[in-house]
Parts: sequence; C-alpha cells; structure tokens
Amino acid sequence: MEALCAMRPPFVLYEADLHAIVEQSFTQRNLPYAHEVSIGRGCRIDYVIGDVGVEIKKGKPNRTQLLRQVERYAACERIGEIIVVSWQSVALPKEVYGKPVHMLSLSALWGVSLP
Repeated sequence: MEALCAMRPPFVLYEADLHAIVEQSFTQRNLPYAHEVSIGRGCRIDYVIGDVGVEIKKGKPNRTQLLRQVERYAACERIGEIIVVSWQSVALPKEVYGKPVHMLSLSALWGVSLP
C-alpha cells in the first residue's frame, strides 16, 4: 500500500499506462510482484504481491461490477487482501469474505477532489 500511496501519476488515457506506473513504483521499492495472475478458474487479477491482490481501474468503475469482481478475488485462497486502485473512489465494503479491501483513489493522492 505504501508503494501505491507514494505514486503521483499524471492523467493517462489507457489502463495499461497505469499498470506501467504501478510496476515502476513496485520496482523502485524492490517489491516482488506478478502481473496478470490467474488466481482461480476464470479469475485473473492485475497484480499479486505475496497474498495481496491489486486491481487497477481507469476512471470511476461501476460499483456493482467492481464489487462482483472483488468478491471473486476474495473467494480465492491465494488472496488474503485486496487493493483497488482507481482514479476515483468507489464505495466498497472494508471486508469481503473476511479479507480486507482497500480503495485507493489516485485523484485523492494529488490532494484534489474530482467529481
């Protein structure tokens, strides 16, 4: 979470650009990570660091779809905690299936409020 909170990414057009920025932050801190990890049948998460799954979304994700996705991830034994990184925050439960869920808003890292 510290590596993600330290980022100050510029606005980007593509989710792949956010992935590159996240990878750079992980690499700078010597964090071993895996990208595009299959964690269960039909279930792929953007990053895994230890038992922490990191999902990246561009813009403001649809809450219902994102919650379903987080529930699928939380149901996987390999994942013990989930961090969702998005430009704008979405209200998610603090825990899903007993596993902590964190929402990290990139716009909040800049100290500005975006609608």
